[in-house]
Amino acid sequence: MQLITAQGGVSFLRSDLITFPHAFATRLGGVSTLPHTASLNLAFGRGDDDATVLANLARFTEAAGVPGNVISLPQIHSACVRTVGSDDRGLGYSRSAEDACDGYVTADEGVSIGVKTADCVPILLADEEAGVVGALHAGWRGTVAGIAREGVAKMTALGAHPTRIKAAIGPSIGLCCYAVGEDFCRAVAESPCADLCLPHIHRDGERPHADLPAMNTAILLSAGLAAEHIDAARLCTCCRTDLFYSHRASRGVRGTMLNLIAIPKGE
Repeated sequence: MQLITAQGGVSFLRSDLITFPHAFATRLGGVSTLPHTASLNLAFGRGDDDATVLANLARFTEAAGVPGNVISLPQIHSACVRTVGSDDRGLGYSRSAEDACDGYVTADEGVSIGVKTADCVPILLADEEAGVVGALHAGWRGTVAGIAREGVAKMTALGAHPTRIKAAIGPSIGLCCYAVGEDFCRAVAESPCADLCLPHIHRDGERPHADLPAMNTAILLSAGLAAEHIDAARLCTCCRTDLFYSHRASRGVRGTMLNLIAIPKGE
């Protein structure tokens, strides 16, 4: 995973595994001036006016080389993955959206799909041979409900094959900072992915800590992805508030990152 700073100061991460246009945003390079959203806030409802958010979106997509008519609906911490296409362009940004979900897959060229994060795990997926991509927002509830598995299944329905899918797991809260309670542990134990997730709850300190990127990696492997096709950033958003927004570190007063992937035209 490479950290890239484009002209104008927009910084983002990109995986060497995926050649299709994609990017994991940082908090750097935007026009937001509020202390808690400075500077590349990419979500409405965090304190910036809509024009500021849309200006940030334009700066980010141009710097990352991703089509600007982004699809990104409100998120609900679920395992809901929606198949979208060219008719859905702009939903959630330039067009209002009444629906909500936590992931997208598409086989349409020039369609940008994105998920918003500020500690949760962003996962970008691509089967470049089939021309199918996915973007997933994996909070802990979505993780243990199997959103990564659902994303692979929805891509497969569009012609992808798990052995060809490459996954980039972006920055999120890490094991170091993600202290959890016993209610969390019980919920994981009762979840559909308990066998894959429970080994990644560590109890060697005063409180249990959970490793969400490792949980999602285990689920992707169980869905048929090859280990060499999974690239994890392993950057903790809670530790690195110089680079990222963190819900936990800021106690909820913060901006939001956006994580995008698209199929280029002509592929």
